[in-house]
Amino acid sequence: MPKNTIISICKGIAIILMVLGHAEPPTLISNFIYIFHMPLFFITAGYFFSRKYLDDPWSFCVKRAKGLYLPFLKWSIFFLVLHNLWFEIGLLNEQYGNWTGGVTHPYSANDFFHRLLLIVTSMSGYDEFMAGAFWFFRGLLVASIMFLILYKVIDSKTRLSPVLGVVAVCLVALGFNAIRLGIGFKIPTIPNGGLREVWGIFFFGIGVLYRYYEEQIGNRWWLTLLCVGIMCVGAFNHWCGMNNQGQLRDIATLPLTGIAGFLVTKHLSTLIDMAGGIVAKLLTFIGNNTLYVFIFHIISFKTVSWLKILWYGLDPGEIGCHMVIHYNNHEDLFWVLYTVAGTAIPLTILWLWRRHAAPKVPKLKNLFIKEVV
Repeated sequence: MPKNTIISICKGIAIILMVLGHAEPPTLISNFIYIFHMPLFFITAGYFFSRKYLDDPWSFCVKRAKGLYLPFLKWSIFFLVLHNLWFEIGLLNEQYGNWTGGVTHPYSANDFFHRLLLIVTSMSGYDEFMAGAFWFFRGLLVASIMFLILYKVIDSKTRLSPVLGVVAVCLVALGFNAIRLGIGFKIPTIPNGGLREVWGIFFFGIGVLYRYYEEQIGNRWWLTLLCVGIMCVGAFNHWCGMNNQGQLRDIATLPLTGIAGFLVTKHLSTLIDMAGGIVAKLLTFIGNNTLYVFIFHIISFKTVSWLKILWYGLDPGEIGCHMVIHYNNHEDLFWVLYTVAGTAIPLTILWLWRRHAAPKVPKLKNLFIKEVV
């Protein structure tokens, strides 16, 4: 399938929003971001799904495993191995933690091997304080494969059209999460009960449906303005995103804000793509390399945390705050610096590597697995 630069720009915007959300911006901005930014990734992934995989599901599963499980495995083990080193050099400590007060600790040998087993077998156990966005790898892997299984079963056992088959999968996912949120049922084999993964199935299906009707939907300004209005209502009323808690009203609100956010981002991305220039090229590059921002944005935040410590004269131990230093975080503009650093540092290093180091060390190119998200 030819590269779709508009969808790449969508992904670029989505990953910047993810970093911005983790940078703890003012509450209204945070509310606005969280009601749609993660559904964006699942919708853009579903956009590229092809019905050919119904006849060849194994190739789809292998592709997903190479693009999601293997990078997760490699980089989770990387952070696991270095976890205690972060304490030795002061990037983590047992005094400061996240905004809920939780802190992390050095791992014993038993902790290490327990987490290693969880990483390999359930895609959990990763270093939450340095790899806090890694749930997405598991979420998209489970969601995309479960979408394929459900779609294949419905397609083979019913007479529904391809479009109605996808709609049926979305309704199954929506119904399951209604039960999940209504009675507190959890899938015991999936960390955190599978709420995010099932939402992922729904939004993956929305991406497939959008592909069918892309030309009819188009880029209408009235629709974009309506979607912005929906998003503003959601932000002001603190509607939930794809978090692990959730509430029953999410069954009505999250599909609205998730789809609205995608349509707005898609329209904006189309305009940026048509205009061309440095902004389009930059966002396309970011969108084609979201993997490295997912992996390294939290450790990149530490550079800005040092600046904030110096600026306010804070305890140097606050470098261990997760994900950012919380002091005065909604009043100052350090969230802007965090966003720039969390996006730019990983991609600058990647660009320098590809430009200078990779051509000279061809054997190490396999360290970087091509992203298929």
